[in-house]
Amino acid sequence: MATPAAVLNTGAKVPLVGFGTWKAEPGRVGEAVRTALEAGYRHIDCAAVYGNEKEIGQVFKEIFSSGKVKRSDVFVTSKLWNTCHKKEHVIEACKQTLKDLQLDYLDLYLIHWPCAFEFAGLPITEENTIPKNKKGEIAFAKVPLQETWKAMEELQKQGLVKAIGVSNYRIVELLDLLSYCEIVPAVNQIEVHPYNQRKDLKEFCESRGIHVTAYSPLGSGKEGPLQDSVVRSISEKLGKTPAQVLLAWGLQRGTSVIPKSVTPTRIKENLNCTFKLDSEVVKQIDQLERGQVVCDMREYWGFPIDA
Repeated sequence: MATPAAVLNTGAKVPLVGFGTWKAEPGRVGEAVRTALEAGYRHIDCAAVYGNEKEIGQVFKEIFSSGKVKRSDVFVTSKLWNTCHKKEHVIEACKQTLKDLQLDYLDLYLIHWPCAFEFAGLPITEENTIPKNKKGEIAFAKVPLQETWKAMEELQKQGLVKAIGVSNYRIVELLDLLSYCEIVPAVNQIEVHPYNQRKDLKEFCESRGIHVTAYSPLGSGKEGPLQDSVVRSISEKLGKTPAQVLLAWGLQRGTSVIPKSVTPTRIKENLNCTFKLDSEVVKQIDQLERGQVVCDMREYWGFPIDA
């Protein structure tokens, strides 16, 4: 079953329903990716910091070499971690990801966060993800985002990646980037769900030809949109799961969505979300905005990156 796709500013097509691998546990993520590919997903979202690219790479090797799925038919995204923002480390980090994923190229490579830490070695591990100084504080690096972006542009020119983009960039960072970039980012991957709709940022991206990919499109936690009474009522009336309703809402807004699951039935269910919601249903979901952030970096870094 072919999933609908968006056309990026590079001319490439990105399937609108992707498979996310954030918080997918090592030991389970490989089988989850295999299940996703066999179910029909053709967009896999990865990142070095997730700590599972080697396991995913083994599945890619098996699936692609078997001929079950062609490499050219799968859109693979990965992300540059904060410790690798210096020019030379951008190149090294990308090559490390390609090695781990056992690929010759990435379809899309993103700057994971607009925030540089001191280089702490490759590959990225749990131990070197957030380097600390002698005071026990995060060791930030004096690396301007312009240097990082120029190195990203070089990756695209070299053919290591087909497209480049950003993640977790606000309008202010995008305005800065657009003032010096030679290559406009193809994508801004941000947290988007009915409880955190990011309308202004989404509209800004669209006005500049930057596609928005929604991570955590189902929200999270016991008080997230999956449990919302409005969403559950809609799902019952439509005979769909709450997750399918939330994903359909995301697609109807023009974003691609990358839900994550390691449960085979949910992986398959989540792909079947391309049905249309009527305008009244969309309006009901639009009214659920409450500014709820799932990926709050205060938990890890001690401050909110979007402050």
